[in-house]
This record gives sequence, structure tokens and C-alpha cells, in this order.
Amino acid sequence: MPRRIIKRYLPSPEAIKSNKSLRFMGDVIHDPNLWHLNRHSVARAMAVGLFWALIPMPMQMVAAAIFAVMWRANLPISIALVWLTNPLTMPPIFYCTYKLGAWMLDTPPLAFPEKLDLAWFEQIFLEHWQPLYAGSVVIGLGMAVLGYFTAHLLWRWWVAKSWRQRKQRRLLRKP
Repeated sequence: MPRRIIKRYLPSPEAIKSNKSLRFMGDVIHDPNLWHLNRHSVARAMAVGLFWALIPMPMQMVAAAIFAVMWRANLPISIALVWLTNPLTMPPIFYCTYKLGAWMLDTPPLAFPEKLDLAWFEQIFLEHWQPLYAGSVVIGLGMAVLGYFTAHLLWRWWVAKSWRQRKQRRLLRKP
């Protein structure tokens, strides 16, 4: 993976470690594995971030941070991926997870309304939460597995490509 590109967009570990709101984590936040950009930590971060992004709950970033620490995944990437579900993407994503959950649990799904309003979302969350969470967990696990293996494959591809390019440059420089 292109480390320079990833590092350009992530905050520095020092900036995050010195953040006052993270003092409650104590020395855990100083674990170097949470900040390394290697194939394993990035792949774990993809799995953690994608899973928690698809779980409809408040404070998804806290859950992603806790699991990133537990699994020694890259912390900034785990937290950043949670923003896959933002206020613009939440309605279609969670509607799809709800439809899948309703199909899995064999319950009649609610039709998507012509006008989205807060009352419809309240009805979904209060009365139809089982299909919503069932679908979210299934899709979240699927995306986590897909993200984990995709990160591994892309990282290996990038490294192999870099080695080939270095080898070609070395051959061109030889007299």
C-alpha cells in the first residue's frame, strides 16, 4: 500500500496521543502497533472499521477504537472507516440492511416511504430493530471479511509491483 498517501491524510500519532480526550486510555494509546502502517495492522483496521460502520448505534467510533486496541489494528484507519456511514449514506445503507434482515427473519418489511422523515426512522428503530440489526451484523461481518482480505491482496500487489519496478530500474542502470 502506498504509505505516503495514507500518512498524508492521517493525523500524526503524536497529535492523537496528546489529545486530552484520549487520556482515559492511559498507556494503551502508546502501543506502537496502533500506529504502524503495515499489511496486518491495516487489514485488521479495515475489518474493524467496516464492521462498526455498518452497525446502527451511537458512538460507533468508540466501539471501533476499543476493538482496534483489542486487535492491535491501526487506530486512525479503524476510526476513519466508521465514517463510511455518514448522514448522507446512512438511509440507503441501513434500509438495505433492514431489508436483508427482514428477509432473513421472514418478517414483512416496511416499504421505503416517498418522503423520508424522522417518524419513519423512529418506527424502524423502535418496532423493527431485530431485522435492522440482523442484516447489519451479517453485512458488517461480510464487509469486514472482504475488507480484510482485500487489504491483504492490495498490499501484496503493491509490494510486488514496487519490487518489479525496482528490479527494472536496477537493470536499466547497469552498464
